Amino acid sequence: MNSPDIKEVVKEKYGQAALRVTSGGSSCCGATPGSGCSDPITSNLYDPSQAQQIPEEALLASLGCGNPTALANLNPGEVVLDLGSGGGIDVLLSAKRVAPTGKAYGLDMTDEMLALANQNKRRAGVQNVEFLKGEIENIPLPDESVDVIISNCVINLSADKDRVLREAFRVLKPGGRLAVSDVVTRGEMPAEIRKSVLLWVGCVAGALEENEYRSKLASAGFENIEIEPTRVYRVEDAREFLSGQNIDVDAIAPQVDGKFMSAFVRAVKPRRDATCCVPTCCP
Repeated sequence: MNSPDIKEVVKEKYGQAALRVTSGGSSCCGATPGSGCSDPITSNLYDPSQAQQIPEEALLASLGCGNPTALANLNPGEVVLDLGSGGGIDVLLSAKRVAPTGKAYGLDMTDEMLALANQNKRRAGVQNVEFLKGEIENIPLPDESVDVIISNCVINLSADKDRVLREAFRVLKPGGRLAVSDVVTRGEMPAEIRKSVLLWVGCVAGALEENEYRSKLASAGFENIEIEPTRVYRVEDAREFLSGQNIDVDAIAPQVDGKFMSAFVRAVKPRRDATCCVPTCCP
């Protein structure tokens, strides 16, 4: 699939997820209409104290694979950007941590999710939040305008991850931090998984191998790169989901078992050298 095809499938699936939430349902990776969120990737990511801070619809709309707000170091007064903000759960939680003088942006390309996010913003009564429409490959913010970038199981959905990471680097201030949750793999994944668009949208097929992730971050300019597994998945965790995609789970089990995981990915944009005094590094 080429990039436009993937984007359209992602927009359709995530738009449907938002509509399920607004009609009283729930949503998660691989969810079907009327189903709950019981898969091991998206369930039980937020503790009760966090859940109490946000509207229920924001929690139900979460399609994440981690909880970047629990792991990211956020300080009052900082500007935070959430790539692929969905129903707004991580934006709303971040806004409370950077208040009163900081701000949290959420970026999403799906109209239905943006509508749900703004509805959740009103219900939460949070003022220091702004949701932007756009693509994570083309962030609609100025250079060096953000202190922290978070994201929750969205970068893996992009067909041009190099572009996403370059854009993240561009909008971060010197010394700014990338702190994202994402699905990563260890070793090669079978072609049967990679070629399935439904699996791509369901958080697994677009995942980078962890060493490739490190390489792409370094190529974009980041340093202090860390990838910390938060949940390692066994083939039995995904049996029902994979079987639903007409994949022979037993046949691929030896190649898949324990090789995909949720991870917290950290990286830093280097600060400018304060001792430099030549035009190339002192604007």
